[in-house]
Amino acid sequence: MGEAPDIRRKRLLFRSWHRGTKETDLLLGSFAERHLAGMSEAQLDRYEALLAENDAALFDWITGRASPPPEHDGEVLRLLQGLRYRPRPA
Repeated sequence: MGEAPDIRRKRLLFRSWHRGTKETDLLLGSFAERHLAGMSEAQLDRYEALLAENDAALFDWITGRASPPPEHDGEVLRLLQGLRYRPRPA
């Protein structure tokens, strides 16, 4: 039996905010807060695969400094690339 969807989303949200570099934390954490609730299981799988990558590569793919490998060049990464960061209210 697999992990409950709400538990999985909470785990992915935590991982998104606790990456190791502040820049990536802000991008992925903000993205996760906005999009995880509406993601399908397949999209969650792709997002989880992106989270398995190192911060430097992931940051470069999101910002367009480098092209992602074909296995990550898809819908979820395009959503990330389209993210317009807005600071969280204090």
